[in-house]
Amino acid sequence: MRLHRTISAVAVILFFAEEIFTAAAQPTGAVVTPPVYVPDVSHQNEPLPNGLLAWDSLQKVVETNADATEANFVFNFTNVSSGNVVFLNVHPSCGCTTAHLPPLPWTVPPGTNGQISATVNIAGKSGTLIKAINLTTDKGRKELTLVIRISPPVMPTMSAADREAAMAAAKIDRQAVFHNTCAACHVKRGEGKYGQALYQADCAICHESEHRASFVPDLHSLKVPTNPDFWQTWIAHGKPGSFMPAFSSADGGPLTDMQIASLAVYLNLAIPSHVPAPQ
Repeated sequence: MRLHRTISAVAVILFFAEEIFTAAAQPTGAVVTPPVYVPDVSHQNEPLPNGLLAWDSLQKVVETNADATEANFVFNFTNVSSGNVVFLNVHPSCGCTTAHLPPLPWTVPPGTNGQISATVNIAGKSGTLIKAINLTTDKGRKELTLVIRISPPVMPTMSAADREAAMAAAKIDRQAVFHNTCAACHVKRGEGKYGQALYQADCAICHESEHRASFVPDLHSLKVPTNPDFWQTWIAHGKPGSFMPAFSSADGGPLTDMQIASLAVYLNLAIPSHVPAPQ
């Protein structure tokens, strides 16, 4: 019994000695750093299970017009699970889409809200665009879908008097459509646009007009064979002695060589030739 009490007393002394030594080894005022949370990434390539993040929507739709240069999206979510969810990576589907979120890795504690926004560059684009943002978390992967619906430009209307005045000016100088009040429709609308969007801005106003003038050819019913060189030549240099202006900047028009090339490619695909080329 006496030996047992002696051993117990020694153990107590050693315990307190160790505590005193450990405390003495810590500098005065030292801050003990909590352990860093290291997420388990073994599930990062699996689909994110339901019941972890509650989203306001996994697909957002933005309606915009042909004059817009970007479309903006915001996705909101709440961590409804009992543990942290850590965002590890984000990958937009293309270079025109940029996702905005806190620096990665981004830890979202349980019960807290988060927000992911995105910007899509739509300059020069038309129709309906579908983009995606692929998110990777330590619990799995999730995809957000971005839909942009771009309405076609509204064609301006002209009074009969305005139309007569424009035609009179064009008879004197076919490049008149690029100056004064005419520039609002024939120059400004096409700035920074390419391909189909440029056609809708600069060409359709005459060639696709509901009240297309008789001297304006119907591009869908041309009686001659067409190809990219055909379209590029007519767009760039026009037709002297007619109302068709020269769109090339070298000839006094508003378009760059790249814009003209994009129009030629678009027209060759959108309006294929119905007349065989001569042998």
